[in-house]
Amino acid sequence: MHMERSEASPWVSRFSPLVPVGGEVLDLACGSGRHARLLAGLGHRVEAVDRDAAALAQLTGVKGISVRVADLEYGPWPYVGRRFSGIVVTNYLHRPLLPLIEGALASDGVLIYETFMLGNERFGRPSNPDFLLRSQELLEMALAAGLRVVGYEEGEIVVPKPAVVQRLCAIKTSSCT
Repeated sequence: MHMERSEASPWVSRFSPLVPVGGEVLDLACGSGRHARLLAGLGHRVEAVDRDAAALAQLTGVKGISVRVADLEYGPWPYVGRRFSGIVVTNYLHRPLLPLIEGALASDGVLIYETFMLGNERFGRPSNPDFLLRSQELLEMALAAGLRVVGYEEGEIVVPKPAVVQRLCAIKTSSCT
């Protein structure tokens, strides 16, 4: 479930300057592409992927962005063998993809992840525990993968709407490739 907003997440805006210039960035489950636009604006080549072709159509012709319609939950992983300098995921969780996402990070690649966690059911959707992270789940995943965590928080937010979220920024150091 995407929360469509035109403005980039402050978390993504804060950490996107860490993404190495020159490589490609993956905006996973990108919706209408607010983060793809931010990253392309910073000079990155961006692959924007989502299952919603209508949302992706809003990115057609935007300099620096290529789009891919793919069902990440029921289709094959479209990025076998590809490595990205940065991967951005917001408001989306499909746990079987977590190791694939980590595996698609290039050495020195930056993972910026922000999504809902348990407790969010008080505020509405998503409320299904399958789509809500457990406390410290992203942090544990990053540490288990040997990523260097440069930013992590979890808790209640009020802007852009009341929610309970978890946010992570981590770098794949050359020692963990």
